[in-house]
Amino acid sequence: HTPMYFLLSHLSFADMCYPSATTPKMIADTFVERKTISFNGCMTQLFSSYFFGGTEIFLLIAMAYDRYVAIFRPLHYTAIMDRQKCGLMAGASWVAGFLHSILQTLLTVQLPFCGPNEIDNFFCDVHPLLKLACEDTSVVGLIVVANSGVISLVSFIILIASYVVILLNMRSWSSEGRRKALFTCGSHITTVFLVLVPPMFMYIRPSTTPSVDKLVILFNIVMPPLLN
Repeated sequence: HTPMYFLLSHLSFADMCYPSATTPKMIADTFVERKTISFNGCMTQLFSSYFFGGTEIFLLIAMAYDRYVAIFRPLHYTAIMDRQKCGLMAGASWVAGFLHSILQTLLTVQLPFCGPNEIDNFFCDVHPLLKLACEDTSVVGLIVVANSGVISLVSFIILIASYVVILLNMRSWSSEGRRKALFTCGSHITTVFLVLVPPMFMYIRPSTTPSVDKLVILFNIVMPPLLN
């Protein structure tokens, strides 16, 4: 079980850091009338939220592979999922999360903001910041959707497809074997839905009201770490 818990430790750390990038400021703002944040603080918040959120998505993909090996190659599990491979998978997840986040941040930091710079959101997210820019941001908006929405959608499809393959291969198993396999994968599937569905709704959807967007963002920040 060591490989699974190694990846879980990284996921738990990302889960802890993700809300920590935004929630303390959100809580502090509830006690003051004038809610302000510096430009550097805003960009730091933006980078951190996408870094830890993106890393969490890539770690979930790594864990799906881990669950596949555990179910279908149990006798070779420790040989396939050795320390080196687990380290590479975890490291690749953090690097991918960093690249995802740095692109979002660079796309935003170079925009001209002429004021008044009042962010209609709980924290510094890309979409509310694009609305404040005093130039056409349609191209940047498309890149943001491609970077965040498509990553979430493709990751969701990959993860769901992997579990469909697992379920199809379990048809010939005994009921006890299916029960154990579903128990092994159940919590991971739940986490996949909690982590990936809100970003897909945010970035690949028809237009909604800002209040709905805020509720989805708050759910995405608070609920997955709380349940994990």
